[in-house]
Amino acid sequence: MNTKRSTSIGAVLSAACGRKDFEYELIGDDKIVITDVTHSTAEVLPGALFVCVTGENVDGHELAQQAIDAGAVALLVERHLPLDIPQIVVADTRKTQGTIAAAFWGFPSDDLLLIAVTGTNGKTTTSHLLGSILRQHGLRTEVMGTLSGSRTTAESTDLQRHLAQFIDRNVQVVVMEVTSHAMVLHRVEGTHFALAIFTNLTPEHLDFHGTMERYFAAKASLFTSSYTSVGIVNYDDVHGRLIADTHEIQCFPFSLHDVQNISASASSHEFTWKTHQVKVNVGGKFNVSNSLAAVTAAVQLGVSETDIVAGLAAAETVPGRFEQVRASSGFDVVVDYAHTPDALQRVLLAARDVVGVKHRVLVVFGCGGDRDSEKRPHMGAIAAKFADYVVVTSDNPRSESPAAIAQNIIDGIGTHGANTIVKTEIDRRLAIQLALNSAKSGDIVVIAGKGHEKNQTIGNSVLPFDDVAIVREILGVVA
Repeated sequence: MNTKRSTSIGAVLSAACGRKDFEYELIGDDKIVITDVTHSTAEVLPGALFVCVTGENVDGHELAQQAIDAGAVALLVERHLPLDIPQIVVADTRKTQGTIAAAFWGFPSDDLLLIAVTGTNGKTTTSHLLGSILRQHGLRTEVMGTLSGSRTTAESTDLQRHLAQFIDRNVQVVVMEVTSHAMVLHRVEGTHFALAIFTNLTPEHLDFHGTMERYFAAKASLFTSSYTSVGIVNYDDVHGRLIADTHEIQCFPFSLHDVQNISASASSHEFTWKTHQVKVNVGGKFNVSNSLAAVTAAVQLGVSETDIVAGLAAAETVPGRFEQVRASSGFDVVVDYAHTPDALQRVLLAARDVVGVKHRVLVVFGCGGDRDSEKRPHMGAIAAKFADYVVVTSDNPRSESPAAIAQNIIDGIGTHGANTIVKTEIDRRLAIQLALNSAKSGDIVVIAGKGHEKNQTIGNSVLPFDDVAIVREILGVVA
């Protein structure tokens, strides 16, 4: 659906500057009417304002003529181009495009209850649990994130268009995942959130951020008055406490100390919150923290305790998040997106809680290529330490050698694997089959790394691959 809107360049600039000061030079007629704002030549429609973003690999200024040929009637640029078309010249198009797009669409975040969820792990599950609670409360709610688009957080021009479309569909609430990349790349510029949730922080994306300090700074920048006035923070995480103690916005903490009687299986977790016995149909003890994040946010939004408990109970399994693949095999199988050392450890500890010490934890995992190579040996050590049977395989190797990535993982096992069976099978399907064939009654098999993903990137090829579907096929389970 393409929400229809049209307004003049002058009106857009006036509205944008009314929200955020920025310097610009307009070359051309400010009465030219635009019908969309986009940074992608593939999305240019007649009447669009095309944003020339200077990217890592492509300079959007070189695509301006292509955009004009597709129907663009104006440009947002960092330098004046020798083209006979109105141009708004700014210092940084990436930073400015979000505010321009928000102004064009009428600042849609003003008309929505918009909630941000950030953190290394748990964003997707927390978002879906909170979405279920808010629907139970009677609010028309949408969730945006890893499961809804090619990017966890959409580019700013796309984001503002999506929010406007939600308003046209009478959506009242949007819960969205906000990544550290999104903050650094200004994807939520022009957006204001009713509240923001912080789940946790562990090493990830250091190939992009460089250091943990910069990674944290990117996440923490969400918790400022520029984006929100209320924070919901995990007080069990030192970074959550830092946000609460050092940021000017009002923060409300959540902690595992807030609940009692925690228990979990492969398909659900339970706990006592205040006087309520809460059951959530999402497996793994670590997900209690994600439930608490959703609970605490819902309380601040004025949701009744009854609706909170009922909303959690009504929540469906989140694809690829400790997702149980039901079978009559006598052992449990779960698929999880865990692709960082901390996430893998949490998942394996949760699996151990399910089977105890009398049965085995088997894990199949790999690491993605072209990013975060430092984590590979750490994940190998964690797998060998917390699992009884490890199959190292391929994830999304991209341009790297799958065998070389696997060897990086194996190099980290060392003495951690003294009592652990360790196998290497690069073919991911065969690796899954190996683990399933090796499992015995009472065991649990964890297939980690890809979770909800439906394909595998090998070299320049994107091939169909679904961990859940593969498990069902091998075990003869009908979906």
